Amino acid sequence: MPHIVVDYSANMEDRVDMAAFCDVLRRAAIETGVLPLAGVRVRAFRADHVSIADGDPAHGYIDISLRLRGGRELATRKAATAHVFAAAEAFLAPAMARHSIALSFEMRDIDPDLSPKTGTIRDHLKGRPE
Repeated sequence: MPHIVVDYSANMEDRVDMAAFCDVLRRAAIETGVLPLAGVRVRAFRADHVSIADGDPAHGYIDISLRLRGGRELATRKAATAHVFAAAEAFLAPAMARHSIALSFEMRDIDPDLSPKTGTIRDHLKGRPE
């Protein structure tokens, strides 16, 4: 159950293909080998009202949050963080070269005892690797 949430300033829509960015993050999460395919969900939310740094409306931001069920070793989480963040940086490099953009990422554990889950996605991934 890795959920990736992208929070971004509205001006990023003119600079980045957000649907493609979500797909890059999804693929990067799966490539880590430690985040289960059936649990990966990526979604993005635009912030219409922001004030950044000196207030210049040209500044933009993308904040990525990855929540996952607890229990993985710190080294495993650090490697997954590095991989997904590197994919985000690579995708955003052209936009960041042209525009003032802040990029941030945070991974945090969810307590499995306080986060019940159910679903049928795995049933529909027949023949696909976990």
